[in-house]
Formats: sequence, structure tokens, C-alpha cells
Amino acid sequence: MRVITQQTLGGPEVLTIVDAPEPQPLPTEVLVRVKAIGLNPLEARLRAGEFPLIGRPPFILGWDISGVVEESPQTWRFRPGDEVFGMPLFPRPANAYAEFVSAPALHLARKPASLSHVEASALPIVGLTAWQGLVDLAGVTEGDRVLVHGGGGGVGHVAIQIAKALGAHVITTASGSKREFVEGFGPDEVIDYTAVDFTDAVRDIDVVLDTIGGDTAERSLGVLRPGGHLVTATAEDAPELIAKYEAAGMRFSGIAVDPDPVALRGLIDLVERRKLRVHVQETFPFEHVVDAHRLLDSGHLQGKLVLTL
Repeated sequence: MRVITQQTLGGPEVLTIVDAPEPQPLPTEVLVRVKAIGLNPLEARLRAGEFPLIGRPPFILGWDISGVVEESPQTWRFRPGDEVFGMPLFPRPANAYAEFVSAPALHLARKPASLSHVEASALPIVGLTAWQGLVDLAGVTEGDRVLVHGGGGGVGHVAIQIAKALGAHVITTASGSKREFVEGFGPDEVIDYTAVDFTDAVRDIDVVLDTIGGDTAERSLGVLRPGGHLVTATAEDAPELIAKYEAAGMRFSGIAVDPDPVALRGLIDLVERRKLRVHVQETFPFEHVVDAHRLLDSGHLQGKLVLTL
């Protein structure tokens, strides 16, 4: 089979396609013939060596996959021919930039017929991050005021829809160039952060979901109501900031997404009820992974990028 690997850290050009043996599924695993691979900014950072989550090269990046079960020798959960998707093994290497992936059956779900393989591969990491942040950590309920930072990004545009499905009043920040795009996902208010300081524009927020990083989490302290909750996908370990929130009587949670079959089923339910859709900005053939990573490096994407096989 073909895999995309790298021998050194660096720019997109370090990614190369080589031949490798097919993985052999362990008990409780399935072998998936991959049809589409969702790309995430995290993978560009790992490729460049910004932090050593999966060690030093050589390695194979990727977690988000959608495909067809090829073999299921020692699990009752799936049979050959089943269409599945998921985010196996994260944060351990899943070696998903490949034609075949061996994955724990529990980390996958049946692909809804209403989603193409491209759309399904784009959903797991961003969908699980948003779900675990808003549903599991923050417990968003009807009537809550939720502020989503970065509504035009992968996690952000999915988070808007999840929060709306939970009955929240949703406010999001986005650049003016993304306003029309973001409005298509149904937020109640959109703040153009290039023109307006969000700290001057909103108050009495119950839950803030930060997908941006930088000083956004610290500045969000001033817009929360007493007892409000900040959930950040970018600063899990920030003791000084946590102390500030606790001193102000607020809650601070950092989220590190993990495989979650219950949340996957929750996302599928929203998809099937037409409450959730994932936007794919562009697809690239497997062979054009370098071009895809160049676009990934550029930032300011609308939704997700996907490799197809």
C-alpha cells in the first residue's frame, strides 16, 4: 500500500509517498480501506516539529478517516463492506495518511448515508472537540449564551451548530471576509473581530469556546457572567490563567479531544436530523498532499481540507 511519510521535520515538501506493508488488525480492530482523510492544523504543526506529540520522524500523520471495512477478523462490531468513519487512537499515532488503516472498532462508527466519505472524514476531530467541549465539559443547555471564538474554522463552524442544536443563543467571532460563510451556520450574532473588540460587544456569556489561542482566553474572562465557563482547545495546561479564572469565580477547562463512540453517535444524530453539516473548503488527491499542506499552513481556512483516494 501507499503511505505518506516524512523522514525529517520541516515544511510541506518533507512529505513523501512510499510503499509500505498493509497493517494487520489486532483483536477488536478492523482494517479500513481509506476513501478520504481529513486534514487538521495539528498535523501541520507536528510535521514542522512544533511539539513532539508522536515523537521524531519517520512517522505517518493523520487521524480523521472515512472508508470501507476490508477485514474484521476478531470483532463483532463491523463486517467487511461496512462504511465507517472516525478518529482512531488519538493522540497515539493512527498512521491515517495511508491507503489502509488498522483501527480499534470502538473508535469508529457507521458512516451516515447522508454523508459522503469526504464529508465524513472532515468531521471527527472537529466534531468531537466541539461536542466534548460544549456537551460534556460545559453542559450547554437551552437558553445559555455561548460565545464561539473562530466561527469560520474547522471546530468553530461545527461548534456553532452544536450549540444551536442544544438551544443556546450563539455569538461567534469571525473576520469580516468570513461573515457570510459563518452566518450560513445559524449563529444569532456575528462579531467581526477585525472591526470590533469582542470584549466591548458582548456581556453575560455562560460559556466561551476558544478555538483561537493567544490572549483570547484571558480576554474572555471579562465577558463571562459570574460562574461562567471558558473551554479552550488551545491551552490545556495554563496554571496562571486557570488561577485567574478561579480567583474570579469562573470555571476554566482545557480540552484534549479523545476517541469517543458516544459523542460520534451524537454527531451522527445531528447530521441525520439535518442540524449539523461539515464544510469542506477543498479536496486534494492523495498524491497532492504537499499542496494540501501548503494551504493548511496558510491558515484562515473556511472549514476543512480533505485528501481523497
